[in-house]
Formats: sequence, structure tokens, C-alpha cells
Amino acid sequence: MKLPDAEALLTELTARIRPDVGAGTALIGIRTGGVWVAERLHRALGLQLPLGIIDVAFYRDDYKKKGLAPGVRPSDIRFPVEDAHIILVDDVLYTGRTIRAAINEIFDYGRPSSIGLAALVDRGGRQLPICAQYVGAVISARSDESIELRRDDAGRLTLAIAPRPA
Repeated sequence: MKLPDAEALLTELTARIRPDVGAGTALIGIRTGGVWVAERLHRALGLQLPLGIIDVAFYRDDYKKKGLAPGVRPSDIRFPVEDAHIILVDDVLYTGRTIRAAINEIFDYGRPSSIGLAALVDRGGRQLPICAQYVGAVISARSDESIELRRDDAGRLTLAIAPRPA
């Protein structure tokens, strides 16, 4: 399967978000790929509030079953979440479980006025009623495949298909 150019999708996603951005809009990227996308969106949209970074490892509903993933880092949200207009950013939206975990963590920081969701890719297959307001592209993949966002040393983003981990 030929995947679309991630850089072009990022430009498309930026254009879709731009009309809804105001002075109080904040972005939170989900570690790791969501942070890469959020960094680029934050710069392109010229947002004033600092970029938030969230690691949902402790909030996942499979934490007890799978244990802690290697490389977990603390979340970093340096703006007041209370009453903020937040756009949560992920690279690939699939089951919705990562987004649910991220929303739970955000509420531990305060009660935002709103949370929108932006995803570079929506691959379908939702297990929870989660829907992105901003999507770069909808791409189908087999259940045994994973769509991965990769970043090279120059910061260029690419999409790849890989076997799903067991």
C-alpha cells in the first residue's frame, strides 16, 4: 500500500485547524509521534501558549496487563489547563484508547473549557466513541498492520506500514 506524504498531510492538517485557533488555544502532543506533529503545528500556527507534552503510560487501561512500556517520560504541561481550549494531537488514531487515557490525564491538571482532537492519520477501528475534529487523512490498514510515523535526523516526517506487535 502506498501511503501519503506525511509532510503534505501536516500542511493539510494545519489548514484545517487554523480557522479554529484563537489567542487561548493550546496544543498537547501525545508522546512520541503526536509530539512530533504537535511541535510542527505549534510552530506553523504561531501559538502563544507553550506546547504541552503528555505521556499516557500510567493512564492506559492495559497498564496492569502489559506493564510499563520502556522509555516512559513525565508529562509536561506548562500552561493553566483550567478553562483552556485544548487541541490534543496524536499521530495515528486507531482504537481510541490512547486518546481516552490522554483525556483522563488532562483532567488531572484541571477542567479545560474544551478539548478537540487532531490526528495526522485516522485508520479507523475504534473501540471507544472517539472522533477527531481535525484529520490529515483517513487510511485503511489490515488489523495485523500498524501505521507508524517516523522522523529522520532532519525532522522530516514519513509514514510507514509495519507488522503490529503481539
